[in-house]
Amino acid sequence: MNPVEFLSQDDVRAVHHATLRILSEVGIILDDTEARALLLDTGAGECGERVCIPPDLVESCLAHCPAQVALRGREGSEVVLGAGDLQVHNLGGARDVLDRPGGDPRPATAGDVAESARLLDALDNVTTITPLYTPRDVPPPAMVPTMFAETVRHTVKPINGPGVHTRAEALRVAEMMHVVFGDTPAISLAASPVSPLHFPEGVTQAMLEVARRDLPFGPLPCPQTGTSAPMSLAGALALQNAEVLASVVLVQLETPGLPVIYCGRLATIDMRTALPTWGDPEIGVMSAATVQIGHHYNLPVNVYGLAGNSYAIDVQAGYERVLNAIVPALAGADELSGVGEMGSGTLSSNAQIVLDDEIMGMVRRVRRGLAVNEDTLAVDVIAEVMDSPVRFFLGEPHTVRHLRTDEHWEGHLGVKGIGWTTWDDAGRPTAVKHAQAEAERILAGHEVPPLTDEQSRALYEIVQAAWREHEVPS
Repeated sequence: MNPVEFLSQDDVRAVHHATLRILSEVGIILDDTEARALLLDTGAGECGERVCIPPDLVESCLAHCPAQVALRGREGSEVVLGAGDLQVHNLGGARDVLDRPGGDPRPATAGDVAESARLLDALDNVTTITPLYTPRDVPPPAMVPTMFAETVRHTVKPINGPGVHTRAEALRVAEMMHVVFGDTPAISLAASPVSPLHFPEGVTQAMLEVARRDLPFGPLPCPQTGTSAPMSLAGALALQNAEVLASVVLVQLETPGLPVIYCGRLATIDMRTALPTWGDPEIGVMSAATVQIGHHYNLPVNVYGLAGNSYAIDVQAGYERVLNAIVPALAGADELSGVGEMGSGTLSSNAQIVLDDEIMGMVRRVRRGLAVNEDTLAVDVIAEVMDSPVRFFLGEPHTVRHLRTDEHWEGHLGVKGIGWTTWDDAGRPTAVKHAQAEAERILAGHEVPPLTDEQSRALYEIVQAAWREHEVPS
């Protein structure tokens, strides 16, 4: 179906021009001397302590970006962002786990990273995977390597790698990619500038290292309206865009033609508490607008999808995440994040993961729209049925043929078509109960092709090197 436009083309151009003014007149805070020299040597200027990036440099770097980005996993799996399909991946980096609906959260472990990856690997509507949890049984230097190792061991699907914060993290993950995928890995890595417009030394060095390794890159700014971004949505979008485009300039100067995924994580906060509010409808609206802005530059776009505030698997979780997924999906998003997200990104659960797979099946079905042609309009079939004595479509070959297409979605978790008495006699099952049972069934039987012994040993040694770094006295 044709994408829904939340911004007019004039609006998109206005955001673009405001962004160019921010970059050229306000500038960015750039701590890394190497990156600063790279920009100043290619036409940027100094605005006091900040670096100002001229419009022609921004435009020339954008021109180098490819329109599509391929991500590959093990066993020959691949997706292409920007090819017109909707890809879906999970929340990344949650700190807590909810073992069962209605229970209490606990700190995530490396084992949870592994289990969640194996569960996600089995789900039809999850097409790429990122490490779901930040393991809190691992010291900080080993967190990112552990997250990648436990994910790549337990899925064959394409991976969006964990966010990297330093050059050392980028180097370690790149080394692990080489172990598993050889010389041509197609695993994306993300790095987040600090809003507003601050590129710390470690993050900037990580960006440049990703570019040197020729890995797909996702600039991942996370501004929040009213605190690290303007309260007005248009101003927040312009700031986010400036942070993305500044990142694009840095990596394209380092490696022209580097694949870039335009990532948007613009969020709102509750101004009474200063806590994030991922379930508000502005998330969906800003994500949809981000899709249009990213597509203005002919870049594939990854934005929030299944985003919500609720800490429980309840009706609030349902209405928040469906709204915030369907809006950017209809705007033409190339990839939506958030499978398993709960509590504004702080926790997850297996039941929510399975429910979100079902929701994304519905979202992808809505985005496909419907076909209108001579066969689907069915005038001849209607005429034939009306001339028959029974006037009933059930036995028609046309009915059987179209029943077997993907035009009619069929879910697996929701309760439907059984009647009150049957539902009551069955113990009043719910979608949440079905989801928990389905997660347990999948985890009891789903197996992922293992890495080779050599690959497993090499990954273990890299992770252990990170542990040893933690153990060295400062």
